Amino acid sequence: MDRAEPLEVTRRNALAAGLAAAAALAMGRVGRAGDTPDSSPYGPFRMGLQSYSLRHFKLEEALKKTKELGLRYWEAYPAHIPPDVKTAEAMSRKAADFGVKVAGFGVVPFKEDAGANRKMFEFAKAFGLSYISCDPSKDSFDGLDKLVEEFGIPIGIHNHGPGHQWSKIDDIMAAIKDHNPKIGCCIDTGHFLRSKEDPVRAVEVFDERIYGVHLKDVKSATTFKVLGEGDLRTADLLKGLAKRKYNYVLALEYEENEKSPMDDIRACLAAVKKAAEGL
Repeated sequence: MDRAEPLEVTRRNALAAGLAAAAALAMGRVGRAGDTPDSSPYGPFRMGLQSYSLRHFKLEEALKKTKELGLRYWEAYPAHIPPDVKTAEAMSRKAADFGVKVAGFGVVPFKEDAGANRKMFEFAKAFGLSYISCDPSKDSFDGLDKLVEEFGIPIGIHNHGPGHQWSKIDDIMAAIKDHNPKIGCCIDTGHFLRSKEDPVRAVEVFDERIYGVHLKDVKSATTFKVLGEGDLRTADLLKGLAKRKYNYVLALEYEENEKSPMDDIRACLAAVKKAAEGL
């Protein structure tokens, strides 16, 4: 700006600023701390979906159904949104057209291949993602230390079911404890239950290194259930997350009834609302 030019605040300037702020919000450029409505029935959380819950549907139909559910956030999985930096902005705008902010992405495999890993971070930056959920090989951590620091985008190791290298709380913590604090855990409550691990303890262990939550329920370590019908202590989990001011997506992930999941998803969301009462 020319120093000799006076700075005037006019109605036109204010209108332009307001429009820019609205556009930034629609595109998810506003910081995570400022975009949760105080009146949310889900307490302090950015309630959303892991879009795998709607894997039977193509992108636009899945976004439409998300809007019907009254949800505004996604952790997208790659079959809905391919991780291509060239299409990242267009895909972000498409989601915004349905009122959905894609704040997380995964689950992404990370290997020792530094070039491939960098491309994923470049996509995440172009899309405006807040975090990546991932399944890293043990030889990838040194390179990931540098990438999370360079891009400022944290990653959460997604725990899988029994027998997977990332199925146990203590194994994940041992792997990350000496690495960049932007490397943490994406807590999948259902898979921890399948591995006979306590998701509430996972919240306590990973503390400020929780980058993503896949919220689902399992009974007797074997059967996926509608939230509230399994062994997950949902209210205690939410209390633990709220205590730590968790502010990434709380992503419901429902794996059953693939072709017609909406009624079950609504039942799961009702259970979250009930568990969030009083937070």
